[in-house]
Amino acid sequence: MSHAFPIATRVEDALKPGVKVARTRAEAEALLPEHKIDSLATDWIDVTEEEAEAYLSSHAGENGPHGHLQKYEDNEGNPVLAVTWWRLDDQAGIMPLPKASKKKPAAEQPPVEDHTDDLYFRSGRTKPRRKRYIDPRQMDLFKTS
Repeated sequence: MSHAFPIATRVEDALKPGVKVARTRAEAEALLPEHKIDSLATDWIDVTEEEAEAYLSSHAGENGPHGHLQKYEDNEGNPVLAVTWWRLDDQAGIMPLPKASKKKPAAEQPPVEDHTDDLYFRSGRTKPRRKRYIDPRQMDLFKTS
């Protein structure tokens, strides 16, 4: 069975029991068509041992745990939960800001005078390179008899 991830705007909401879960982004968008899915996020939460067991037992579905909670330990041995969840775009319900009007381009500047002189062209940067000499008898090295 694959993992199912809760759909929420904050990680605290993702940990609440009874939240909607989805396996794929398309499934999450189908469950909540009025919201936009921002990303699949993973957040780390410091908890006590009792809280970790309570979270893990309360988020088990009818076929076992959804897989969006993983229990780890930090460098001191304290439990840490990794919560993977579908993050909703929290800007979806807010009216967008008016777009800034396009600014007119500044008046065209006169062309800048070219400062290259004859010395630039005599220095060899623009001279065509000669091709390397290829001996026409080169294939004679591999003479077959």
